[in-house]
Amino acid sequence: MDNKEQILAAAARTAKNMRRSIIRMTHMAGGGHPGGCLSATDLIAVLYEGFMRVDPQNPRRRDRDFFFLSKGHAVPALYAVLMEKGFLDPREITDFRAKTGRLPAYPSCELTPGVDIASGSLGQGLSVANGAALAARLNGTDQRAYVMLGDGELHEGQVWEAMMTAAHYRLASVCAIVDYNKLQLDGSLDEVKTLGDLRGKWDRFGWRALEINGHELSEIYDALAEARAWREGPTVLIAHTIKGKGVSFMEGEVGWHAAAPNDRECALALKELSDL
Repeated sequence: MDNKEQILAAAARTAKNMRRSIIRMTHMAGGGHPGGCLSATDLIAVLYEGFMRVDPQNPRRRDRDFFFLSKGHAVPALYAVLMEKGFLDPREITDFRAKTGRLPAYPSCELTPGVDIASGSLGQGLSVANGAALAARLNGTDQRAYVMLGDGELHEGQVWEAMMTAAHYRLASVCAIVDYNKLQLDGSLDEVKTLGDLRGKWDRFGWRALEINGHELSEIYDALAEARAWREGPTVLIAHTIKGKGVSFMEGEVGWHAAAPNDRECALALKELSDL
């Protein structure tokens, strides 16, 4: 197998394990946001298996790449990949949303190794990624800053200001990933506030915009590779995804934005994921 094939095989395994961890985590905690975690899973799995320069033995290494989970409510997906990559002990899964432990309801870079931003208040992650990219430029390092945005999060004005900033400074080390599942807490994106021609808007803001299927691992890999090779400015992956992907009764259902599976639903979901 060539390197791409090996990475995709590893990403497929990681994504499956992540989905099972997300279901278990939110079930045991009695809370969380499984729908948006499951839509982001494949994107995060390919990113960590093939592109992130990180070290679980030294999470704060100075030359690491950064992943900023701007849609912080999807943190179970981040915890799940950090367990897969050795930053966290899988047995810590029971600590999600607990009063003690290292897995709070929203990301904490003070508590959790491998977390680079405390998020939850939406709209701020791209600004932080810009800051990391500018710092890397000043320091003369080749670090990359990846930031995952929710599509509903794009209603926040700060995101558009940060888009202009990244383009103005030609921050080629910034790669934004939009989890475009088209559902948010209050309903469909188009009902709440349509984003219109999303790719065209990023293009006109001066970004290299790539539109992909956010569940097709090979497409994700190729887009991330293209983003890494592009040196003229920032890149965005507009990833079309399905909320609740991988669990039939959660897929495309807005009710799973912020609901935890009960005992029966958890068992059904884990069985489906085991059969994949």
